[in-house]
Amino acid sequence: MTVVIIDYGSGNLRSAAKAFERAAAEAGCNGKIMVTSDPAGLRQASHIVLPGVGAFADCWQGLAALPDMLPALEEAVIRQAKPFLGICVGMQLMATTGHEHGVHDGLGWIAGEVVPIDPDEATLKIPHMGWNEIEIDESSHPVLADLPSGTHLYFVHGYHFTCANPENVLATVDYGGPITAVVGRDNLVGTQFHPEKSQGAGLRLIANFLGWRP
Repeated sequence: MTVVIIDYGSGNLRSAAKAFERAAAEAGCNGKIMVTSDPAGLRQASHIVLPGVGAFADCWQGLAALPDMLPALEEAVIRQAKPFLGICVGMQLMATTGHEHGVHDGLGWIAGEVVPIDPDEATLKIPHMGWNEIEIDESSHPVLADLPSGTHLYFVHGYHFTCANPENVLATVDYGGPITAVVGRDNLVGTQFHPEKSQGAGLRLIANFLGWRP
């Protein structure tokens, strides 16, 4: 097993790598956790992780600026169907378009848009920040195994992913209305929350991802 965490200048790379190393050790997985900006590293990967912190536009520009990274991602994730996890803005980049700091194309892997959170309750602050409970769809996903509805996970975001196909929404969180917390299809999964900051529940999700063979 070789997990490649993509370094494109955005994301809690050190904390993400440490969380993956710990989850792999606790699950008894033998393998390597590699942080790299080199698209050639994707050829070695059994699992690919795209983290992301900040604005959609900045993250997209950082990813697109890496020579040959976008075609390498398309080859590894879409054509070769390697298991892929997007985290926070890394999840949002899977969308068709993002509306933060202008309108920008995303990877287009899961149809939908990333738009501002507009809670029904005026007292709720933006960004949505802190621990919140997720509600998991009845057709549970292997990456969400042993994470029941009501599990607390850590969120930091002011925009959210609205999926064109409701079947791609695997879990939601309530913040003045339902907000997508987990998306997925085929070999793709993405979390709006940060598993690397979500203590035991986050480590459980990471371990599930490492053991996932879609």
